[in-house]
Amino acid sequence: MSNARTDRIRLAVFASGGGSNFEAIVEAVARGALPLEVALCLSDRPEAGVLERARRRGIPTAILTPRAFADEGAYVAELLATLERRGVTFIALAGYLKLVPAPVVRAFHGRMLNVHPALLPAFGGKGMYGMRVHRAVLAYGVKWTGATVHLVDEAYDTGPIVAQEPVPVRDDDTPEALAARVLEVEHRIYPEALRFFAEGRVRVEGRRVRILDAPE
Repeated sequence: MSNARTDRIRLAVFASGGGSNFEAIVEAVARGALPLEVALCLSDRPEAGVLERARRRGIPTAILTPRAFADEGAYVAELLATLERRGVTFIALAGYLKLVPAPVVRAFHGRMLNVHPALLPAFGGKGMYGMRVHRAVLAYGVKWTGATVHLVDEAYDTGPIVAQEPVPVRDDDTPEALAARVLEVEHRIYPEALRFFAEGRVRVEGRRVRILDAPE
């Protein structure tokens, strides 16, 4: 069993794309709904739109592309050093398309979240991200999909689930229409899940995550 720390979180957001979930997190902080500090925005893509969002907000950025390093060990060392320099204590993956190296996952055990655009464990795993997920949902013919926030372990989309919210699949849905409705849910439940950790109200017991009424 493990419990969230009650120290003020210094958050790094990892993202590979436009960064709408990053924006939702930052806006929640700005309006006082999320008691933490966004200390870093990190991307693996120099062209990622999330970097411009961060710069407009005055949030430090970093670009670390694994293939730019001689080997994974060098990449991991620089990644951990970058997080340490910024005093990062918690990580939120927000559309980050790289598998986080195992040493980083272990270093931030219980302090790294991801958001996925489906109700895990359905429609998760390697290669299941973005519009691919919504196309698969429609092709399978399920009646409900949704969004999931989960703790990160060393595989894709398999960590303990912190929060989920269902979204109905409509008969006339397109992948784009479905994606837009799921994204609205992501923008709401991801900052909320982070708030539970920031307030010290999370207890993890194996695969079960309990949200407490008050910090222990």
